[in-house]
Amino acid sequence: MEFKERLVYLRKDIFKLTQEEFAKKIGYTRSAVSAWEIGRNEPSNDDIVKLADFFGVSTDYLLGKSDIRNPEKIDANEMDIAFATGIKGLNEENKEIAKNIIEGLLAKQENEKKDDKKETKEEKNNARKHI
Repeated sequence: MEFKERLVYLRKDIFKLTQEEFAKKIGYTRSAVSAWEIGRNEPSNDDIVKLADFFGVSTDYLLGKSDIRNPEKIDANEMDIAFATGIKGLNEENKEIAKNIIEGLLAKQENEKKDDKKETKEEKNNARKHI
């Protein structure tokens, strides 16, 4: 995936922003964003860094040189290394499926944590009632 495709993907599919909304958030015009997305212009190196920071991704990911959004967040244990290496062999459709599965598992895990906290709070309240 090239820069222009990554930019559209992050803006539309991940952040759910129109070109106008995105342009306002980053301090550019809609026409500048449009020019980047159709490949008519390319942002400067400073702008690439600004965009990567906005999206929370690495510049390599934004430029299409890596499929790992933010390598700093990867815990370099053997499982992570094997997964990061293995995902490179997948086509774009399967990479997207794998990403969605992981995001779903993370959301499920977060909900389970919330439920555990809620149950613990209820148990404490019930224990206080019996004292």
